[in-house]
This record gives sequence, structure tokens and C-alpha cells, in this order.
Amino acid sequence: MSEQEIPRVPMTTEEIEAANLGAPTRLDGRVTLHEYDPRWPAAFAREAALIEERLARLDHRIEHVGSTSVPGLPAKPVIDVLLIVPDSGDEPSYLPALEALGYRLAVREPEWYEHRVLRRHGIGPGADYVNLHVLSAGCPENDRMLRFRDRLRRHDGDRELYAATKRALAEQSWEYLQNYADAKSEVIGGIIERATAEEG
Repeated sequence: MSEQEIPRVPMTTEEIEAANLGAPTRLDGRVTLHEYDPRWPAAFAREAALIEERLARLDHRIEHVGSTSVPGLPAKPVIDVLLIVPDSGDEPSYLPALEALGYRLAVREPEWYEHRVLRRHGIGPGADYVNLHVLSAGCPENDRMLRFRDRLRRHDGDRELYAATKRALAEQSWEYLQNYADAKSEVIGGIIERATAEEG
């Protein structure tokens, strides 16, 4: 069943600290972007295969999202993976299996779709680590993330706009990486609106 959409608004320092398990890593500087690396899809494929094996008994879906999933986009060398499960708030249904792979729960956002982020380092050439976003089936954010990815893969103009936005914002200084991510929200929202309008 689809949930009501909950807009993502810029997070305060207090909200960032509350969502992170342990102290969030401070950036206090610029974001380092890398040009697109053709090894990123292979890094995703390796992680997806490991997750598929561990979660074989749980109904789930795995998607490569974020900038590393879009050929031609500059990005941080971090593989963003979307894991859709029946209930992301039901951590015992998936967390122990993923912890056995070396994933660690890093972010818990009960008020925003019961969103969870798990991280795993040391994933091989081309990437520093994986951000594994866990959301429930029927969550509107799943559609937003996939619609955004697919729009950037198909539409040169929006891909170039997003790349230019990322490069400009990366030159600024940010307290936390989340602040940089939040600063992209308006451009992302416009791209998703155009994609939605064209889909009819």
C-alpha cells in the first residue's frame, strides 16, 4: 500500500546528529567529486549479488541509484543502493543478514518513511564504500529515486544541469555531507517534476 508523500526538507544540525547512530562524520570543507568511473556498475553488481544471497528468503528488490548509477555523471566514489523490503522498520527481518556481510547501520529515520542507511567499506576497486538505503515497498520515495535516475540516464539536458549543479555546490564548504545533499533538493525536485509531467 502506498504511503502519503513526506517531503524531504533540509536537515538541521540537530536532526543530522539525531538520525546518525554515533557521531556523524563532519566534512567541514568541500566535496570531492570524481569523473564517472565505468567500474561503478560492477561494484554495484557485486554488492547486489551478495545481498541477494543473504536475503533470499525475504521478498525484496535491489536497485542501483544515485549518481554512480548514471553514466557520465561526476560523483563521490560511493555506491548508492536502494533495498526495498516489506517493512524497513522491521530491522530484524534484514539487518542481521546484512551485518554478516559487514554492513553496519549508520542512519535511522523513523519519521521519514522508516528510512535506514547501512554502510559497508572495503568493497573493491573504484569505490570507497556502499550506502545501502532501506525503504518499504509502496514508499513514494522509491518511485522518486528511480524516476530521477531514469530521467538522468535518458535526458542529456537534465543530466548536464545536475552535473553542473553538483560541481558548483562541491566548490562550497559544508559542515556535513547531508548539507551538500540538501542543497541539491530544488534542482532534483525540478527534474523529477519534468519527468513526471512527461510520463503523463
